[in-house]
Amino acid sequence: MAINVNTVYKTVLLILNQQQRGYMTPDEFNKVATQVQLNIFEKYEDDLNQQYRLPQNDTEYANRVKNIEENLQFFQKTGTTAGTNPFTLVPTDVYRLGTVFYKGSELTQYAQRNEITQLLLSPLTQPTTNFPIYLYENNKLYVYPTTIITPADITFSYLKTPADVVWGYGVGNLGQFEYNQAASTNFELNISEQSNVITRVLAYAGVIINDPTIIQVAQQEVLQEEQNSKQ
Repeated sequence: MAINVNTVYKTVLLILNQQQRGYMTPDEFNKVATQVQLNIFEKYEDDLNQQYRLPQNDTEYANRVKNIEENLQFFQKTGTTAGTNPFTLVPTDVYRLGTVFYKGSELTQYAQRNEITQLLLSPLTQPTTNFPIYLYENNKLYVYPTTIITPADITFSYLKTPADVVWGYGVGNLGQFEYNQAASTNFELNISEQSNVITRVLAYAGVIINDPTIIQVAQQEVLQEEQNSKQ
């Protein structure tokens, strides 16, 4: 279940207004919320890499590797290709390329640009249709041997780029902002991240309204939460 953008924005406004500390416009919120979501999303990979190096418990709900992987599930997609070799990725919202497949079989050898020439020249390492290799560069897939030209044969898994968060609105008779669900885009993060999202948005809000108290409290909450997740 994703995080409702209206819930987050209303909560942020409520906290800011409790002591008349200031206001965050919808446009300010949308920019901040999009950045917060991206920050949390980018952190998943580092956290997952760190947790793989630590011993894990096998309890049903407290396995941290499992929990991070569940958070990433909203961004895990599969794609196809178009054009001829090099192939264009479809769709174009690829944030991190995962596994590349040729006719359903995984291409296990990824080559970098400086390796390609050497691999192609050596009889022992030359790719074949039975053992192809690939290069991912400038959002295109170069598959070797270049006789592989059918885009339907090449598929891939990937992490998608999070969509921009939008609290859509109209303007009421009194000039007030009124929530428009149809024009809104919710967070794509797991509902378990809601408190983390609100805290991080508040930290940015403190910068916008120039309130160091809000910044300090929010940053302390974020730091404490990060420390707890890694212990």
